[in-house]
Formats: sequence, C-alpha cells, structure tokens
Amino acid sequence: MNSMKKSIFALGLMTAGLMSAQSADMTNMLKVGINGGIAVPAENAGGTVGLDVSYQNLVTPGFGLGIATGYSHFFGRNNTVNGVDIDNNDFGVIPVAALIRFYPKQMGFYLGTDLGYGFIVGDDKVASNVGSPDRPDGGFYIKPEIGYHNQDWNFSLQYQKTFTGNKGEIGDQKYNAGAIGVGVGYNIPLGK
Repeated sequence: MNSMKKSIFALGLMTAGLMSAQSADMTNMLKVGINGGIAVPAENAGGTVGLDVSYQNLVTPGFGLGIATGYSHFFGRNNTVNGVDIDNNDFGVIPVAALIRFYPKQMGFYLGTDLGYGFIVGDDKVASNVGSPDRPDGGFYIKPEIGYHNQDWNFSLQYQKTFTGNKGEIGDQKYNAGAIGVGVGYNIPLGK
C-alpha cells in the first residue's frame, strides 16, 4: 500500500508540473526528441535511430537560436566491394551544434538547421572482417529540417550529415555518416 501512495503522489506532482508548464513563457525552452531514418547513400550503414536534446531562445517570435546535441546510432550494413564482403561496424554521431529556427507563424510549418561538429564514436575500425582503415573521428555537421510545430510538439523531416572527407574509405566504399529521416520533439518551457 505504501508504494501505491508513492505512485499516486508522484503522478500528482508530474500532473501539476505539466499543468504549470503549459502556462509558462515559451521564450526559453528545452527540446527533447527522437528521430529515425535511412542512411543515404547506404554504403556502410543502413539505418539510424537517435535522441535529440537542445536549448532554444526565441530572439523574436519568429526566430530562435540555441544549442543542440544528442546521439544518433548508425547500424552497420554488410556491403560487397570489388568482390570482397565487408562487415561494417555500427557507429554513433554526437553533435555539438548551433540551432537556428524560423517560425513564420505561431503554429504551423517551420524551417531550421543545426550547424556544428559531429563526433563519430564506436569501434576504432570501419569494418570488423577485413584489413580496415580507422574510423573517422568526426567532421562538419549539418542537420537541415522542415516541420510542423505547435506550443508543445515539433514534427520534422530532416537530413543529417557529418562530413568526413575521404577518411574511412574501403576500396570504392565511401564512409557515410548521413541519413534522411523523421523526428518528433517535445518543448519544455524554462520561463523568461
């Protein structure tokens, strides 16, 4: 019975917190979301899932600036290059980026991008079954998106890419840390 009381108390606190959050000023907010997509081109990776975390300040009602980070996990894809089967390793991208958003209306479509550096993490090698080059450490990161927003939610179509140059190539297989996908995020107001 004691755990039931604690559960009801915790649920009450969460409800009160959400109710007060709805009336808070939406100038400063924390955005938390998830995303998923397909690697393009799909050479060394097949798909991706991730978590987005960002802070945004509305400089004007239609223009927001902030910082963004998160984690995107790319699932390694088997590939055949010049007759050799390659078992590509999974890897992750952790961006550290500036967030830029344009909101033409208070609710509706928006445009934005994240620009910064993407740290690539995971196995030290690109592939596990061949004499593989070292995995790139990272590069310039960009994530343009178009979406729909209201006070609480953001729904987007996005492209993310970490540019690695020619690092991590195996024969004709280029190293790709890019994907097209969809995302959904929730806005948590932080007050004035």
